[in-house]
Amino acid sequence: MAVLLGWTCIRQGKVSAMVAEPVYQGNEEVKAVALTCNVFWGEEYIGRMLEILEEKNVRMTFFIGGTWAEKFPDLVRKIHAGDHEIGSHGYAHPHPDQISREANKRDIAKAEKVIQDITGEKPVLYAPPYGERGTAVLQAARDMGYRTILWSIDTIDWQRPAPEVIRDRVMGRIHNGAIVLMHPTAPTAHALPDIIAGLQGRGYRLVPVGELLKESPHKNEG
Repeated sequence: MAVLLGWTCIRQGKVSAMVAEPVYQGNEEVKAVALTCNVFWGEEYIGRMLEILEEKNVRMTFFIGGTWAEKFPDLVRKIHAGDHEIGSHGYAHPHPDQISREANKRDIAKAEKVIQDITGEKPVLYAPPYGERGTAVLQAARDMGYRTILWSIDTIDWQRPAPEVIRDRVMGRIHNGAIVLMHPTAPTAHALPDIIAGLQGRGYRLVPVGELLKESPHKNEG
């Protein structure tokens, strides 16, 4: 698994292209975890999730879809005001592996403008829709100055299982440097307090993805 942004050389005849490798997790030597939430629907559950995060004093990374942000700018502002990290989930939620590099760049650029217009900040992390990670989308994200973020633990909460199933999927697979993928659903909101309590009870610090990727095993020494 890639820990930091890496590069792969792809040869096509005599042409070499450097492709950014996606990030699946942070440093395995650091007892920290990043909770992430991909948002393209589920606005009715965002408020409750933000309340829980505030109560627990936990910051999370929200990957926001552009068309969703246009419909719910106040929620985007509320996420931003809570000091949560905002990344891009693209604009129109296409299948990135089914469109060209330039089409991916246009989709990322449109989402960037929407998010920046609302928050005043340019996102630097990108979660591709459907977790697709072909050459075209990875090159597009690199060209646009983004780090492509995937995950090491998938809650599969979009299927809306019982809250305890979501909790157990996280707690049963947790590891140092984990990036946990969630979505705004009713069972996710119900499971979130137990997930936070369980992780903290095991000694994990909960940090946004950007901070997770800067962690050093010696950061807190001295």
